[in-house]
Amino acid sequence: MKSKLSLNLDLVAKARKHASDIALDTQKFIEQHSSVTIERTLARLFGIDGVDEFGVPLPNILVDHIKNNNGLSLGVSVYLGNAIIQTGKTAQEIAESVSKGELELTKLPIADMFEINDVINKIALASSGRITANRAVREEYLNKYGDKAGPFIYVIVATGNIYEDITQAKAAAAQGADVVAVIRTTGQSLLDYVPFGATTEGFGGTFATQENFRLMRKALDESSQELGRYIRLCNYCSGLCMPEIAAMGALERLDMMLNDALYGILFRDINMQRTMIDQYFSRIINGFAGVIINTGEDNYLTTADAVEEAHTVLASQFINEQFALISGLKEEQMGLGHAFEIDPELKNGFLFELAQAQMAREIFPKAPLKYMPPTKFKTGNIFKGHVQDTLFNIITVITNQKVHLLGMLTEAIHTPLISDRALSIENASYIANTMADLGDEIEFKSDGIMAKRANGVLERACSMLEEIKKDGLFKTLEMGKFAGVKRPLNGGKGLNGVFRKQDGYFNPFIEIMLKGAAK
Repeated sequence: MKSKLSLNLDLVAKARKHASDIALDTQKFIEQHSSVTIERTLARLFGIDGVDEFGVPLPNILVDHIKNNNGLSLGVSVYLGNAIIQTGKTAQEIAESVSKGELELTKLPIADMFEINDVINKIALASSGRITANRAVREEYLNKYGDKAGPFIYVIVATGNIYEDITQAKAAAAQGADVVAVIRTTGQSLLDYVPFGATTEGFGGTFATQENFRLMRKALDESSQELGRYIRLCNYCSGLCMPEIAAMGALERLDMMLNDALYGILFRDINMQRTMIDQYFSRIINGFAGVIINTGEDNYLTTADAVEEAHTVLASQFINEQFALISGLKEEQMGLGHAFEIDPELKNGFLFELAQAQMAREIFPKAPLKYMPPTKFKTGNIFKGHVQDTLFNIITVITNQKVHLLGMLTEAIHTPLISDRALSIENASYIANTMADLGDEIEFKSDGIMAKRANGVLERACSMLEEIKKDGLFKTLEMGKFAGVKRPLNGGKGLNGVFRKQDGYFNPFIEIMLKGAAK
């Protein structure tokens, strides 16, 4: 891709190398550790589901049982594989026996490790096969109906009730939406368990559960067949249950996942050690499942100035890209985030926004970038709000953003009504059509405002990455260099769920999924 902004490509390469070094340095720590969430994820992938009589998820019961008996450093795979050999029961039956107090996994005699590995690998291959089959179904839909070349129109449903969400999601699809995102209920990212079953109550969103995923996927498949185009489903695997929700999404054929440890650290106060460890396995699952991840850089600009701190967004995009590559995600699965959040009163603010969006497109040419709409400076003036959204839509089309979250004219007033959403879809569709090839017709002055702005942001991002490389990612987060938010290494939520792996620990899905994602 020829740079319209005359970007310094040597500087881009230098920044990418810094980001790679940062990610590889952090990865040394990640690979030495696991977490209770990862072990619960393994339990789910081995076929364990359901809750006990008190509503406690069986994966939690199993992992807590092993942890309370000081065995967790060896991992769930070893104890579960051994129990299958010793008892002849399935993984589900073993979890149910543990729940009833009938079985103590850490007290069973340990079988030959080769035999344990063999038993577990067979289960892991079968489970992975189910996810592979889901990928095949998605491909069948896309082969049958084709896929959209322009931006995916991305809309949100968030009633709290999964059945009402389904009604709204199908309406959104009929109105022209390409992606339906079911917002999680407020605070779910701080729960160290995944709720069970279909849910009908939630504040600010709907609980992410496997049954809710199944119900919404079924509904959107019906819409896909009715409309003759594939409707993608998005949810959120962030917070304390990143890999668990990634696994549930993979098993129920979700297409997109919000997935960013830095977002959890900065905006949910999740312990940085815990969430970086969890992110690695969650991204391996997403990569294998063919899921597009969305990262949370747009949130930086809700707390920091979009003009002054734009380089932090770019630096984070570089880092997120490298962590994604380590996890087996292809560039085509990296929905790196940025946002239209410059003060509309700033002279030439539109040019700065266009420069930022074009810069991201040129630096990450294969990534389905996720461009977020204006929210920070919405006032409740619906007419001005609609104009702001229109300008946002124009930049989306000009710079070939792929995942286009719609702005709502009533953003600062109430949760958008179906009618508001219909107007927003109509606006975005109009711009996408009437300006379809405008980006290919435009060239920018090599010494103009936009080129100078973009190269200035790139230079600052490269310098920042060099500093992070020197200090390390964890220290950088402690210093508050992203979003102006400082987080302590040993603070936040979830640190007590982190443990160091001992000799003999194994997670069969890492090798299986990394190999599968590479194909």
